[in-house]
Formats: sequence, C-alpha cells, structure tokens
Amino acid sequence: MREDCRPAYAVVLYVLCVTPQREMSAWRPSVPGIVEVFHAHYTEYAYPMHVHEAWTLLIVDDGAVRYDLDRHEHGTPRDSVTLLPPHIPHNGAPATEHGFRKRVLYLDGSRLADDLIGPAVDGPGLADPVLRRRVARLHTALAHPGDELEADSRLTLIADRLRGLLRPRSVEAPHADRPLALRLRELLDERVVEGVTLDEAALLVHAHPAHLVRAFSGAFGIAPHQYLMSRRVDRARRLLLDGRPPGEAAVLAGFYDQSHLTRHFRRLVGVTPGRYVRS
Repeated sequence: MREDCRPAYAVVLYVLCVTPQREMSAWRPSVPGIVEVFHAHYTEYAYPMHVHEAWTLLIVDDGAVRYDLDRHEHGTPRDSVTLLPPHIPHNGAPATEHGFRKRVLYLDGSRLADDLIGPAVDGPGLADPVLRRRVARLHTALAHPGDELEADSRLTLIADRLRGLLRPRSVEAPHADRPLALRLRELLDERVVEGVTLDEAALLVHAHPAHLVRAFSGAFGIAPHQYLMSRRVDRARRLLLDGRPPGEAAVLAGFYDQSHLTRHFRRLVGVTPGRYVRS
C-alpha cells in the first residue's frame, strides 16, 4: 500500500509545481500622462511581437524578462528600468523558470516626446538606481487614491530624468529659485483642502512642472506633495481636537477618505487618528 501511495502523491506535487501563474491587475489613475498601470506575475506566458501606442516604462521585481526590440535581444536585470518606445515591435518571455513579476506604466506623448524614440530603441535598458527607486515609489503612490499630486510630482521628475539619460547634456549647476518656491507655497496654503494639480500650479506660477518641483524642494527641503499633506494633517489634528470624528475630519481637511487620512496621519504623527483622539 505504501508503494502505491508514493507515485500518486508525487504526481500531485508535480501538477501543483508546474501550474502556470497569470496574476495581474490594471487601472487608470487620475494622473495626467498615465494611460494605464499594469502589474503582473507570469510564469510561462510569452508575449508575441506587438506594438503599443504609448511608452512602456517597466521594472521587474522578481525574475527576469528577455525581449526583442528592433531585431536586437535585450533583458531586464534587477535594479534597472526598461523603457520601450511607442510603435516599435517587441515581444517578451520569462528568462527564468519561475517567470517574472513586473510593474508597468504606459505613458502618453505628453510626458515623453517622439524625438526620444530613437535613443530609446538604441538603449531601452537604463541601469540607474535613482530612476529605479523613483519609479518604484511612484507605483506606491499610485496605489493610494488621494495621492495624485505626489504621483504627478514623482512622474514629472521621472520623465525629466529619462530625458536626461536618453539625451545627456552638460548643464549648469542647479540653483534654488526661492521666489518661485514662495509663490507655489502661497498657492498650496490657499488650497490646502481642494488641492491643486501640478500642471495647474505650473500655469498659475508660470514655470515648467519639473523646475517647479525642484525649486520648491531645493528652497524648503520638502517636496510640494509632502508640504500639502503636512498642512492637511495639521488641519485634521485641530478638527479631531474639536471633537470631529475621523471620517468627517478627513473630508474637511482635504483627504480622499478616512483611510487616506489614517495613512498620512500615522506617518507624520506616529499614531492613528483614533488613538490620537483617545489620548
């Protein structure tokens, strides 16, 4: 009897081990320039040759992908970023027996212009640790409704760095534009609750979005979205101490919902809003 059981048990294990995995999620955030966010874990699936209308900004968190672009073979080493240009045929397949886990952003032409297609074809793999960290943090921000200003700011700096990597050029050392930073701070102070998009702020203060973020961060040592969230948390604290319940305080302070408030409140205060009130 023992000998009969062993083969059956081994067969079951084998079937479980080789079952292909196809897990994915996709959504379109309210961030200008992002056509789609796509996260996937595939073990055996291979993409045939295809094209996208949008730019494909890809990071691989586990495993690796091999692909052909413009008849040249490429791969996705860890800690690198892959940028595939629009309209250029490419495929993709797992490069390891365990497949790959990837996070992808599809970006329209408002973020990256067509004149970068040639350089991206020549060098789609970008071994830049700063860029890799920025892309990962952007995905984290995109997972939370209400953090659109943070996501927009991060994407603006990512696009600016991509342009610099694809078309390297000598530039003068950056300097803080304090008057510009002060104008943005005044605007954020006026719109703590309703908020403002990065593009709208750039139009109102007459500056390029990327320069606006750099000027503010250089002048005050904090990014615009961090400043705005700090102001909102301060407002929520006053509302909570006035006896407002957390859900109501979240809305009145400009947060998307109570969970949005809780996440930022815990980060800045060290406790949840409920515990803050009970104390």
